Amino acid sequence: MIALTEDKRMLGYGVMTPYSNIFCFATTRWGGFSKGDYASFNCTPYTEDDAESVRRNQELLCNSMPQRPKELVIPFQTHGTKVEVIDEKYLNTTSDERTTMLQRVDALITKEPGCCICISTADCIPILLYDRKNQVVAAAHAGWRGTVNYIAGHTLDRMRALYGTDGKDVIACIGPGISLPSFEVGEEVYEAFRMNGFAMDYISEWKPETHKYHIDLWAANRMQLLDFGVPGEQIETSGICTYMRHEEFFSARRLGIKSGRILSGIMIVDTKP
Repeated sequence: MIALTEDKRMLGYGVMTPYSNIFCFATTRWGGFSKGDYASFNCTPYTEDDAESVRRNQELLCNSMPQRPKELVIPFQTHGTKVEVIDEKYLNTTSDERTTMLQRVDALITKEPGCCICISTADCIPILLYDRKNQVVAAAHAGWRGTVNYIAGHTLDRMRALYGTDGKDVIACIGPGISLPSFEVGEEVYEAFRMNGFAMDYISEWKPETHKYHIDLWAANRMQLLDFGVPGEQIETSGICTYMRHEEFFSARRLGIKSGRILSGIMIVDTKP
């Protein structure tokens, strides 16, 4: 079951509950320091929000976790399919080098305990993955462009190539994002999905009242997980529409691009003393 923390700052996923060595979350809009369309718990630095407010929000977030992370690893996303691995090479670089490594990245993978890898969204779909056998986690940003280009599948393929990830060992969380009723698209977007092999009768509907196709990004990403062999019972979808619930979760379609972002993260808890 999806559940909010007591302070309402974070959303947790029930499917991860049996795994005490994993912590994952999605932030809400509540309980932070930001103002205006960034109000109030915007933890993403790649916005025009006040930098000190973001820093204070991140501090609140880190202090709310069961273990304070060594780092919140947050990429600068561009709706592409580039996947970056957070490993010793990354950890041994300078701050400037890390910033460069995180440019134009839309998915992260790590085996490093204590590194909280994160994805920023505001209507796009955050996907968190855990390979329980090989102890690998991943976070992917799936807007419609990332989804149509199979970013979830690419991320899993990279996990398999690097660590031997098998679908049956993957636990997956599909977080808050825009729902089918709210996500109306033009013919060009519909055609992009159709041409890329998606089952349109499963992921889309024509709405006479809007004279538009509507696409289900949750379903389109779930299909990619299932195609990789992830069992359906190991996939949890939040079912929270950010457009409909914009007072609780950031929605760029409601608030505009110059607004806050949901931060979704996953971390392997460091058990070493």
